[in-house]
This record gives sequence, C-alpha cells and structure tokens, in this order.
Amino acid sequence: MGRIYGVHLMVLLFLGMFMSSFCQDDDSDDFTAVYIVTLREVPAAHYEAELRRNSNGIRHGGASERLNIHKHRYRNISRTDKRYSSYIARVHDSLLRRVLRGEKYLKLYSYHYLINGFAVLVTPDQVDKLSRRREVANMVLDFSVRTATTHTPQFLGLPQGAWVQGGGYESAGEGMVIGFIDTGIDPTHSSFADHTSEHPYPVPAHFSGICEVTRDFPSGSCNRKLIGARHFAASAITRGVFNSSQDFASPFDGDGHGTHTASIAAGNHGIPVVVAGHHFGNASGMAPRSHIAVYKALYKGFGGFAADVVAAIDQAAQDGVDIISLSITPNRRPPGVATFFNPIDMALLSAVKAGIFVVQAAGNTGPSPKSMSSFSPWIFTVGSASHDRVYSNSIILGNNVTIPGVGLAPGTENDTMYTLISAVHALNNSTTVADDMYVGECQDSSKFNQDLIQGNLLICSYSIRFVLGISTVNHALETAKNLSAVGVVFYMDAFVIGFQLNPTPMKIPGIIIPSPEDSKVLLKYYNYSLERDIMTKRIVKFGALATICGGFKANYSSSAPKIMYYSARGPDPEDNFLDDAEIMKPNLVAPGNSIWAAWSLVGADSVEFQGENFAMMSGTSMAAPHIAGLAALVRQKFPNFSPSAIASALSTTASLYDKNGGPIMAQRAYAFPDKNQSPATPFDMGSGFVNATAALNPGLIFDSSYDNYMSFLCGINGSAPVVLNYTGESCWVYNSTIAGADLNLPSITIAKLNQSRTVLRSVMNVGGNETYSVGWSAPFGVSVKVSPAHFYIASGEKQVLSVFFNSTANSTTASYGRIGLFGNQGHVVNIPLSVIVKVTYNTTKT
Repeated sequence: MGRIYGVHLMVLLFLGMFMSSFCQDDDSDDFTAVYIVTLREVPAAHYEAELRRNSNGIRHGGASERLNIHKHRYRNISRTDKRYSSYIARVHDSLLRRVLRGEKYLKLYSYHYLINGFAVLVTPDQVDKLSRRREVANMVLDFSVRTATTHTPQFLGLPQGAWVQGGGYESAGEGMVIGFIDTGIDPTHSSFADHTSEHPYPVPAHFSGICEVTRDFPSGSCNRKLIGARHFAASAITRGVFNSSQDFASPFDGDGHGTHTASIAAGNHGIPVVVAGHHFGNASGMAPRSHIAVYKALYKGFGGFAADVVAAIDQAAQDGVDIISLSITPNRRPPGVATFFNPIDMALLSAVKAGIFVVQAAGNTGPSPKSMSSFSPWIFTVGSASHDRVYSNSIILGNNVTIPGVGLAPGTENDTMYTLISAVHALNNSTTVADDMYVGECQDSSKFNQDLIQGNLLICSYSIRFVLGISTVNHALETAKNLSAVGVVFYMDAFVIGFQLNPTPMKIPGIIIPSPEDSKVLLKYYNYSLERDIMTKRIVKFGALATICGGFKANYSSSAPKIMYYSARGPDPEDNFLDDAEIMKPNLVAPGNSIWAAWSLVGADSVEFQGENFAMMSGTSMAAPHIAGLAALVRQKFPNFSPSAIASALSTTASLYDKNGGPIMAQRAYAFPDKNQSPATPFDMGSGFVNATAALNPGLIFDSSYDNYMSFLCGINGSAPVVLNYTGESCWVYNSTIAGADLNLPSITIAKLNQSRTVLRSVMNVGGNETYSVGWSAPFGVSVKVSPAHFYIASGEKQVLSVFFNSTANSTTASYGRIGLFGNQGHVVNIPLSVIVKVTYNTTKT
C-alpha cells in the first residue's frame, strides 16, 4: 500500500485562495459552477475489458473495433501504472488551456479509468466554449447526493450455511476487496483490525490502492484488513460548504455512516457490542475475511456531490476492487432522456464492464410507488426489510395496565413501584410553560424543582423536535441524572402520528412510549391519580405509580422479514415524466432495520450514539452492505462470475416467505406502518429476501453483457447522441436494439402489454446435469405460457425459454406473477413477473 502525505492541506489552501480570487474578479460577474465533462475518447476500463475478452477467446460483435484503441498513446500501460493517469491528466490540462486561454478556471479532477473526462469549475461563458469543442462529448452540471450487526448473520443462516461452504467465518470472503463510497471510516475500530486471526492475511495482489496519511488519519491507520483509504471533496470545497474541522479532510469518518456500512459488509467476526455500558452480543460482517477499501465522498454537514462521487468510483475501479457498495442516492431524479443517463450510473456501467459488482441502496423515500432512487439494470438495487430481533421494554402502571415501549435501557430495581412526576408539574418558581412551551421535553435541568423529582420517575414529552434533532434523549437523560430521578418515561406528542422509533440506548431506567394512543393511557392514569387542593387547584399529591421493565433482552418472536415503510418502491421511473422502465426495482431486499454495527467515536449521524463504538441504525443504507458482503461470498466461490451472474445467483434464490411460512408483508404507510401492511409485490421486494446459502448454489444463472446494456440504452427513444456522449460509442454499430423487458435479467417487467408479447430468457447451468420442470402463475389480466415446459440441461450448457404474454383484460393497475424452474436435484429458480398496463381487444360496440 502506498501513502499520500499532507495533500489535503495543500488542496484546501489552494482552493481557498483560488475561490477568493475568482469571486473578487472585477471583470466577471458570472456565476461559477462545477461541471462534469466527458471526452469522446473512450476510457481505459473499456480497453482493459476488451483485452480480457480477447484473452478469454470471447467476442461480442466487434466491440474492440468500436473502441478505436489505437488512438491511445499509452495503450500498453496498465491501470496501475501512474504514467497513464499522468498522461490523461496532461491531455485534460492541455485542452482546458487551449479553450480557456488566459481565463480563470479550476480543474477539480481528471477521471482516468471509467470515464475519460474531468470536473471543472467554470462560468456559463466557459461552459459554452467547452461544449463547442469536438473533443468534448458531454457536460453535466454537478448535483448533490445523500446517504440513503450482531444478529443478522444468524438470521441469514451464515454460520450453519454460507460460511460453512467456504470453510467457516475465518475464510468467508477471503481475497475479495469491497470498495465503499461513503463517509469514510474510523480505522481504530476493532472491526477493522488485522490481528484477530492467526491465519495469514495477505493483501490481494490485484489491488493497487493507497492509504492517505493525514493528522487525523495517521500512518498505520491502514493494515491488511483496511487496505486502502482516500477522500474526495474538491467539489464540496469549491461550494464553500466544506468545514475541515467538522468534516475531516481525510478518510476519517466524522459522521459514523461509513464506519457502520463497512462493518456490516466486512467487519471482523466476534467483536463485542457494548453500548451505554451494556453488552448486546458479538458483531460480524457478512464476509468477515474480505478486505476493505474506503473512498470517502460524503460528509457529515452536507452530504456530497456527484463530481466527488464519480472521482471516488473511478479511483476504486482503477485500484482493483471486486465490489463497490454505495449507500447513497441522488437528491433528485436525473433529468434528460432517461434516468439511466447520469454521470454516476454511467461510471458504474463502465465499472460493471470492468467486472466489478455494484450494489446501491434503493433510497429511503418509500412507501410511495415510483419512489425509487436507484435506476439502472447494471446496478444491484437493495431495499430494506426487518429481521426477527426486536428490543422492547414496558412500563407497568399502578392500576396494573402494561404499556409497551422502546428503549435499550435497564429497568427499575426489583419491580419497585415509583411515583410518576410530569416535567410540567415540577417546574421551579421562575419557569412556566407559557415562557417555554417545550419545557416538557426535559432539555434543561435548571428549569425544574429537584426536590419534587428526586427519587421519582420523570415524565417527559417526545415531540417532532426529537425527530429533527433539536431536542435529544441524551439531554433529557442528563436532566434526569442532574435532578436525581430514578428514570425517565417519554410519552409521544399527539402531533408525532405513528412515527416508528428505533430503540435508544439509556444508561438509567427509561422507556419511550411510541404510540400516541398508549401515551394517552399513561397521561389519563397520571392525571386521574393527582390530588389537588379544592380551592387553589394546586397539586398536593402525586398518586400515579409505575415500574419499568428493562429493554436489554432481545425478542425473536417477531414475524420477519417485512418490507419497511421507508424503503423506496418501484416501478422504476424511466424519466422525469415518470414513465415506467421495464426494469424491476428493487432487485432484492435485505436486513436494514435496527442494525447493530461499528460506529465512529466522533460519529454525529445519530446523536444518541455519540461516543459509542457501536450504533443501531435503520435504512436502505444498512441493507446494501449486507448484499455487498454476501456478493463477496458468491464471487469467492465463483471467481469467473460476471457481475450480472452474481446478481442472478442472489436474485433467483431469494425467499418469498417470512420465518413463519407466510407471505412477506410490506408496510404501506409512514403513520402506523404495522397497521397498514399487505403482501409484498416485486415492486416492494424485487425477487424477495436474500437467501445467502442458496445463492452459493443457484443451479441456473441469467447473464447479461455490457453490449446487452448498450443495446438497451440505444433502444431508448432519442438516446443515440446521449449514448455517444457518455460512452464514446455510436449506436449504429449495434445491429439491433432491445427493450428493457428483453434484457436477460432474472425477472420480467412489462410496462405496457399491448395485446400480446413474447419475451426470451437464456439460462446457463452452473451446477450438475439436471432436468427442470417449469411452473408459473400469471399476473391478473394476463395469460402466460412458457416453453419448453420441461428441459434437460447439462452442466455448462444453455437453454432458451420463451415466455408468451397475452392480455385478457384492460387495466392500468400493475399485476404480478411468477415463473418457477424446479430441478430434480433440488434447485429452484424464481423469476418474478410484473405487468403494469394491459391492453386487449376492445369488444364493446359503439
């Protein structure tokens, strides 16, 4: 591993001076902005992919002729050779000097590998000059992006299944490198140490990344586990939003999110989870023997920007990662001909061509239809589901009513009943509710009468301000501690309707009652038990009693998995007009709710876990790295699998049922999500819930190539010039184009079935010789026939399936079905069907 010393400081100083002079230029009042510029010459990754194809004796329609590789002066230099990167950077610099001669501009990045282009800060006039150059293919305005486990290995069956197949947890994922585009990493965490095993742990020879060295990411931060670390912030700096003291101009994680996601995928096995002084079990990543490379492009204060993310992706691919994990999504739907045409997705297409499996979070914008934030068929999109472990506590009132709650908190001692005191009834003489309408949230101990609260249970309100981070549980706990309260009881403000809370760690007895209805029960009992002076109406006795039962013990009786309300849903929007793409999204769901994983010591993404080594987080951000780690296990077993073959193995083996044997349910509403749920569809869960063990023995796979994706992109109306601009390849060289439904994916989605349609799928046998029977259930309003209905397929051979769809009813409501391929050796291949609009013959006479 190489190292970079002090570069971040030089970049910050230079950018600061440049921006100052740029803004003070009296000759130009133009607004400056960052643009991502793509040149017509193809990038190195395309050339290397062709070399691999040719060396393997594989040809795909003369792609090498399309690349015009002879134009590359350094065509015999590999991606790891710095001469190539230096040469490309000089080409970019030369172009900018020629076009913008004598003018001020700032090149932020040269993209060397996946994209031949650069990011540059320019004025509108300079944009016009650059766009007119024949060397320039495309210019896109930079845009913002955002960030979208102790028990889940057991829930996924890894210790008895997938890990055993690979030789146990000590070899699970060995030799694989997972690259994380996220908020960085805390290298001091034991989840990323390289001395937890006695077995040798060499850095994979195919990886060439380096480790930055800065004041807060010192020499020695990287090791044989964490083998690469960089940060990318040039676009953020030019916008003036980067705070070096808060955001850390280094790979160090000041947020916590990146540390969390990295440990979910590849954290060490058996790391004790201790939070608030309590032990919650031992944590492990999905592929605990895999290596980690970190490419920090997101930050605590503002999220991130596409120019920085593309630079991170480009570097990860050039370094030689096997898998890229992105727990990030764009802040807006990409404009233009189709959502697929944006700098991030197109860079990832090149990554897939280079053999890298790409995982992305679906986004936390559910549960509305078409809320998907990950679009392209070459990206494996992951939604969030629950697992079966829940932490719950309860409060038993003096009238023997028990109210459930949440809180990783101890209970009161020996089931002793304590007096309940509402915060608004324990104010000191100088404080009134009229003066501070939020005083009931218990954020300032100086406003309360300690004599009333000492030795009792303090009742505090939990309002929307806690959700927004204005008020915190920690501040309320500190108030209770300062006032010598026995514990804290939070009731839900009536305006926080049905909000689903994560368990919150507490060092003293406490409970949060998440239900407004249950909160009313508590308050009714409390108010009824008060004794007041008849004349003055002042409280003379607090008669309500309660005891808190602790929430440290996990409960495994919950029906799981279920699709979480926040998980983004399909159909996949093809464009800003919300036309439906014939691509099933999400691809799959994985555990993403209430996930224990490593946390940065200075992590501020969740204020309740500040200063802790682990945190419990929820989101599709947590689901995606589960799949990144499991994909490492698949690639470890099948090193020659293409990215689409890995995706197929994970998809076709997915589970359709919860742990009780019923259908997987999907939450349908933000408010009271458990009361608003119904069976999940492919637009909720994709192929289903990941089955890690079955994915290592898929039987049949569906494979798609880069040329297939290009034929799909060229088939989009009006896309030819955009394809040329992004890839340097002309659509005319592709003999035919295909619709999304005709991509060889392990699913079939038809946006509009106009009477009838035949769709072909090709499967390849990666197991032993086997005979398959075909069964199917047709979507409502559609008849389906699959041929052949039975087939024998030898190991390594292929079989084409013809699927005929016929519309039997006019409908604009999506309906769903399924094809199952059942092998006589036990393999079951699952193919979800989705048909949105159905049009049949109109037999009504007019």
